[in-house]
Amino acid sequence: MKKYRQMETNRMTEICKDHVMVLGQKFTIEIKSEKDDPQLDKCYGYIFYAARQIVLQNLVEAWPDDPVKYSVERMRKTLRHEIIHAFLYESGLHDNSIKISDGWATNEEMVDWLAIQSPKIYKAMKEAKCL
Repeated sequence: MKKYRQMETNRMTEICKDHVMVLGQKFTIEIKSEKDDPQLDKCYGYIFYAARQIVLQNLVEAWPDDPVKYSVERMRKTLRHEIIHAFLYESGLHDNSIKISDGWATNEEMVDWLAIQSPKIYKAMKEAKCL
């Protein structure tokens, strides 16, 4: 089992690409362990706006007792969440949501909702042929 988990860890590029373009800006995507990045002890991922960098925790390593597919799915959900943050940032809404801090555009519940619903919204728009 350990060998299989190591093989999965080595194939992280199959989980996601190493970058994503957001409104014309390149955001790099890095997968790190909690021991390599102490910020990951409080979250599954984060975005560093100044460097246009998204960091995901390697949950395949962090959750050794869980099935790999659950770790990978959580990482993908976290990546969608961070990409929503990137879109709000690049569109200027990050800084213009009325409150100086914790405005709607930086609210974690709002971002989570968008990240969770975006595949469903995409599917509905594709079905309606309005993309």
